[in-house]
Amino acid sequence: MAEETPEEVKPESAEETNAEAEMPESESAEPVVADELPVELEKDAAPVAESPATDVAEEESEGAVAGLTLGSGTVNEEEEKPAPVIRGRIDKFGVAMGTGRRKTSVARVRVKEGSGEWVINGRSIEDYFTTERDRLAVQAPLKAVERDGKVDIWVRVHGGGTTGQAGAIILGIARALQVLEPELHHSLSEGGYLTRDGRMVERKKYGYKKARKSFQFSKR
Repeated sequence: MAEETPEEVKPESAEETNAEAEMPESESAEPVVADELPVELEKDAAPVAESPATDVAEEESEGAVAGLTLGSGTVNEEEEKPAPVIRGRIDKFGVAMGTGRRKTSVARVRVKEGSGEWVINGRSIEDYFTTERDRLAVQAPLKAVERDGKVDIWVRVHGGGTTGQAGAIILGIARALQVLEPELHHSLSEGGYLTRDGRMVERKKYGYKKARKSFQFSKR
């Protein structure tokens, strides 16, 4: 077999050699690709603006999280509390007046600063309420706010019996104290003295002896 002879390398002409030498570096160098930019140039580039849809979604998510955590705080606790309802008034002489009701009894009470004097329908408390239970009941609101013996009380009550009248006086005293000193509202409210007891006697029914009690049944 005949041996293959390597191709002869033609020598470059002098003109081609001189042309390559005279070519500037910028033209001879390969074009710069955008992905291969240096890190410094990437930093100087203008930031890409986020789409408005992304901003809206982020705001909604933040608002939802804030809404979940609003209830655990104590920012609006004072605003949520309703103002106490004051059912009384003070006359031109500085005497606090309150009206109380219980069953069919109505009591009109006047309270002013004094030495602890009681007047109920023109009589003393011991003379009007003969049982100790009723006397302690009407004095309970004063003892709850530590005003027993520091105010004078005048009461005019009518209707019902002693129990109903005692309950009406309690509510009247509590309302008068509330309007006289509003800061006592919470103490009186916690003790239940400002709550109107709406229980009444059930009416009698036809064919019955009382509201529910019937006559004795006779088979024969």
